[in-house]
Amino acid sequence: MQYQREDFTIKTYKRFPVAFLKGRGARLWDVEGKEYIDFLAGIGVLNVGHCHPEVVSAIQKQSSLLLHTSNLFHIPLQEKLAERLYKLTGMLSFFCNSGAEANEAAIKLARAYGKPKGKYKIISALNSFHGRTLGALSATGQEKYREKFQPLIPGFSFAPFNDLSAFSSLMDDETCAVILEPVQGEGGVYPADKGFLQGIYKLCRERDILLILDEVQTGLGRCGALFCYQLYDIKPHIITLAKSLAGGVPIGAMLAQPEVAEAFSPGDHASTFGGNFLATSAALAVLDILERENLPKRAKEMGNFFRRKLEELRKEVGEVKEIRGLGLMLAIEFNQPIARQAVSKALEKGLIINATSDYTLRFLPPLVIEREEIERGIAILKEVLYELLKGKGD
Repeated sequence: MQYQREDFTIKTYKRFPVAFLKGRGARLWDVEGKEYIDFLAGIGVLNVGHCHPEVVSAIQKQSSLLLHTSNLFHIPLQEKLAERLYKLTGMLSFFCNSGAEANEAAIKLARAYGKPKGKYKIISALNSFHGRTLGALSATGQEKYREKFQPLIPGFSFAPFNDLSAFSSLMDDETCAVILEPVQGEGGVYPADKGFLQGIYKLCRERDILLILDEVQTGLGRCGALFCYQLYDIKPHIITLAKSLAGGVPIGAMLAQPEVAEAFSPGDHASTFGGNFLATSAALAVLDILERENLPKRAKEMGNFFRRKLEELRKEVGEVKEIRGLGLMLAIEFNQPIARQAVSKALEKGLIINATSDYTLRFLPPLVIEREEIERGIAILKEVLYELLKGKGD
């Protein structure tokens, strides 16, 4: 196997012993030529698939012209992308480089908006994940990510996901925002109940509290709509995007309703590389593909197919506690702690999957995945589960 030494990198990742050389659509090939079905898409990044020709073309074209000037000057492609997103959401955009940065921007904007009224507190959900920078981590409701870095930023509190009364009880005159994922991704793929999210939306409007929806993983077609909030018939004050927006090129975006965005003035926030020529050219190509190929609709259809195959698997192998998710953001939870073993065994057999815990597998395939690729991947997963469960369910 080719060069896989980590002697000179800080050990923040526990990597699998595989290095990939190329990808197309929902397939990857490693440096030894072995083919894999990709049920992870770079952790929900490659919604339009690996190396979509239009994204590749946009990157190649732009890289031969100009990569960076800074936000001290106009960037026409950034302005075009912001206009596209405004037409889709009615919101104004701030561009950065990642989901954590987008959530940092949302937290700062919420506090800037609330400061004249003495509001600074933010309520988040237990089991949530909003990023690893200190501000985003302060909003993350999982102690395993937080404990080593305490004390974090004050002013954050947490309530159980899908518990409207618990959230309501935390709201007071100093609360400036609620931040939620429409589907808790890193927490195990738990969708918000429609009544809960609509109830939060109503409470926020009544109490002059901003609703921030973290759509870093759920946005851009993943859940069966261009933005997941559209499935809940609500309109948040702020949404955050990243991951799949530029088809694999780093980008993040915070979108805010115009009256909220006014809380920022020049100099209040910035990003050196945010919205640069390369990233915005790729993002414009991604939006073209999502629209032309109607990938949100396809995610819904293929997600239903994927779920049916998981249900068939459940009947065959047993030991499955629950299947859950929206669109092509799905999870299967087992009664036994076999998920991490399943990830390693599946990789050996040519299937890339992800575990969010010892009990739960998460599936985030490219939205362009074909039925035969889903069937092939499920067949590998079935083989793995039979090995781990020693044939239980026969």
